[in-house]
Amino acid sequence: MLSNFNKLFPVWAVLLSLLAFYSSAFFSRFDGAIVPLLSAVMFIMGLTLSREDFIRIAKSPRAVLVGLVLQFLLMPLLALLLATILQLSNQLTIGMILVGACAGGTASNVICYLAKGDVALSISMTMASTLVGVVATPFLSSFYLAATISVDPLDMFISILQMVLLPVIAGTVLNGLLHSAIARFEPVLPSLSVVLILLIIAIVVALNADRLTEVGLITLLAVVLHNLGGLSGGYYISRLLGFDIRQSQTIAIEVGMQNSGLGVALALQFFSATAALPGALFSVWHNVSGSILASVWSSRRSSLEYIVKEEESQTQNKKNKS
Repeated sequence: MLSNFNKLFPVWAVLLSLLAFYSSAFFSRFDGAIVPLLSAVMFIMGLTLSREDFIRIAKSPRAVLVGLVLQFLLMPLLALLLATILQLSNQLTIGMILVGACAGGTASNVICYLAKGDVALSISMTMASTLVGVVATPFLSSFYLAATISVDPLDMFISILQMVLLPVIAGTVLNGLLHSAIARFEPVLPSLSVVLILLIIAIVVALNADRLTEVGLITLLAVVLHNLGGLSGGYYISRLLGFDIRQSQTIAIEVGMQNSGLGVALALQFFSATAALPGALFSVWHNVSGSILASVWSSRRSSLEYIVKEEESQTQNKKNKS
């Protein structure tokens, strides 16, 4: 039942966004809850990590390193390019670049699982990009936004440290100390993360309800192109670098799906509600596109596996007859 709930994440995101749009007065009063909600998501992510995850990265770092490079080079650069081409306002440009400079989102692990990708690689990439992002996100934001607005990378670093790194470390340590107890609740953790992310989306949509009718469509177009560019770039570049299809699909999902909740939190803390709009739209859209992609890739892989098994069965039958 919980897996079905998670699979319908895009549906819940759209429905709750509509509810928040028409009931903005109710949801907008919880704007102070965004940072605690994001920290809770990061803490839950930490609860799913163990020492083995870090060992796995150390043993096969190439795919993770390629994913990290694509994550932090391609996505912010693509965000700036799209914002320039579509002539977005300064605040929307800030929001686009903040999303592009963030690490991979935790929802990517669920999407990778549904796509029958390399889940171990997905978790490793999310964890690695989250840790690297503590430094990379404020640096990249300051670098790309220097001509637009003044950004204090140290203040942003401290905020990310508090919202992301410390909760992840706390969750990981707790998992190590109380693993057997936490393991009993592990099936519930992804669904709990989904609920918290949905609440963040609803609050940000409510805060931007008045602006959505003015800038919603052009911002949505920018967000869609940003996400599709990340997915395409992650897949085709990794294929050119010699990774197999399963690994390339996993890298694509990780690169294209950002921790947009962090982008939202940073936008609200350092800039404005308008700057948080791209992050809110990205949160909804990347789960829609990810779910569609997961369905297509999963079906293709299942069909291919069926064909391979049939061929092996026929070969074995011929051997038995002879």
